[in-house]
Amino acid sequence: MGLAKRIIPCLDVKDGKTVKGTNFVQLREAGDPVEMGKIYSECGADELVYLDITASHEGRKTFTDLVSRVALEVNIPFTVGGGINELSDVDRLLYAGADKVSVNSAALRRPQLIDEIAKRYGSQVCVCAIDARMDEDGWHCYVNGGRIRVERTLKDWASEVADRGAGEILFTSMNHDGVKTGYANEALAMLSDLLPIPVIASGGAGKMEHFRDVFIDGKADAALAASVFHFGEINLMELKRYLREEGIEVRL
Repeated sequence: MGLAKRIIPCLDVKDGKTVKGTNFVQLREAGDPVEMGKIYSECGADELVYLDITASHEGRKTFTDLVSRVALEVNIPFTVGGGINELSDVDRLLYAGADKVSVNSAALRRPQLIDEIAKRYGSQVCVCAIDARMDEDGWHCYVNGGRIRVERTLKDWASEVADRGAGEILFTSMNHDGVKTGYANEALAMLSDLLPIPVIASGGAGKMEHFRDVFIDGKADAALAASVFHFGEINLMELKRYLREEGIEVRL
């Protein structure tokens, strides 16, 4: 059967609140990130991701205090991202209780950051998030919360990230984010075939079938979602039972 597929709720945090938008804009509040993390931890989530979504854009450091409070309440691994620019940021977040860190904008600006994190802490600590959009000329990467396009294609950057020692890639399709019409399975399958490291799918979950499809058609190792969990549209354990019935190995 291979490794179990992972289901990962994602909590985008702005001003201490969990928020969720569509195509990276139109944010609305979803609740307290610590309390929500505790509930997900108790209800069958395999991991959690916390992203300080305006840290890079505003030039701030990530929410260390929040990370400490989350660590006290959850008993599953969690990843923290947003505003991580140097090893001292990683030190601070791991010391606060995070299991992994996610780098995105800073890694595109200075790719050596990935090498540095992997060398000091091990590849398993380094998740490289890639926000990409299918433009008229193909898949291109974006930084600063999807605000600025860079001249790196999804395929080339993902390959370099893996070569530099990242342990996983978290790929968010900006076209699919919050739209709930399914994940970018074609691009995900391309990445999964190309890369020797796990690929986490993000952007597009709207119903249980989308999770089935991302594991089968998209060949993803894990599926991340936000609003369908935050607003009670999909129950985590019901989703896992459904996936098991569809022949997909998940932890119950």
